[in-house]
Amino acid sequence: MPLPFLTIPLLAFIACVVLHIGALKLFPKLNLLDFPERYGLRRKRLPYPTGIIPLLLFLLFFLSLEGWNIQAIGVSISVVLLGIFSFLDDRLPLSAWVRLIIQVLVAITIFATGSRIYTITNPLEGLLGMSEILKLDSIVLSTDHLPLVTILGPLPLLSGLFTILWLGLTMNALNWFDGIPGQVSTLSGLGLLTIGFLSMGERVQQPQLALMSFVLAALSLGCLLFDFPPPRVLMGDTGSMFFGLMLGVLTIYAGGKVATAFLVLGVPLIDSFLVVIQRILKGKNPLKGSLHGEHLHHRLLARGWAPRQVILLTASIGSLFGITALFLSTIEKFIAAVILFAIMTGFLFYTRKSYGSNT
Repeated sequence: MPLPFLTIPLLAFIACVVLHIGALKLFPKLNLLDFPERYGLRRKRLPYPTGIIPLLLFLLFFLSLEGWNIQAIGVSISVVLLGIFSFLDDRLPLSAWVRLIIQVLVAITIFATGSRIYTITNPLEGLLGMSEILKLDSIVLSTDHLPLVTILGPLPLLSGLFTILWLGLTMNALNWFDGIPGQVSTLSGLGLLTIGFLSMGERVQQPQLALMSFVLAALSLGCLLFDFPPPRVLMGDTGSMFFGLMLGVLTIYAGGKVATAFLVLGVPLIDSFLVVIQRILKGKNPLKGSLHGEHLHHRLLARGWAPRQVILLTASIGSLFGITALFLSTIEKFIAAVILFAIMTGFLFYTRKSYGSNT
């Protein structure tokens, strides 16, 4: 493995650890602490949100490695915008509508500046005459008569819709799955390592993308050292939204490897889907959370699982499906996704009785 693939991620890891050590002393002095009383918890307040640390370090390494091209600038602006409002949300918080608007603006900015998904490999090729590749650039919006955005070139509408949906999904899936400290750091690290190794393979062959993935994985590992249960800090929405966004963006950079990313992040993605369906069936607002929590980790905790056991479970499933995804064909990934969905549904029934008794 070339030297930069070892030294640069190592530098990112060391920087993340050093800044976290500093945050343990500085954040309390600035009163940047969490609010355990909001959730009925009886423990000391922790430095919060330390997710600002990997976000700022990412910007430093990203612009150093990528330069000042329009895609890099678009991603950087989006990260800054998301970071500012996520940080405010962690402290205030903000309304759900404000958060949604910011997320859409972030995704649109990334898409408009050139980070897009143009095609999707169809796992059901040949069924009912469907083609192997689903093209998302068949409908194009011309920007020739729009002076302020003509530099962006033609904008494929279907690609835009899919890209915005995908980024919104990855941001929120990790954020909603942040009920246990250390869980987002673990899943992010696994997903970023998977994208990194995928980018080094013959199918993608993007060493620069691999390097950036490993840098982000190193940052997530640095966070994990401090927020693994029992946590000494909490990254908050600032960290979970950031890592979710980066997983979505790097998937796009890797050529739209959505199926691979779905298998790595299948636990939070499917869990979020099942929670939304349950809320709709109960006549509740699907986007409004519950004080009791309805996600898999909440249910497992109610069942008597320890936080570390929950993280081990989600990490094991993510690792298993993520590693196998590197070697599977498109149809095999589809089958793996069906199996993962069945596993998650099984956990839903496994935890239903214990969850109901606690609500």
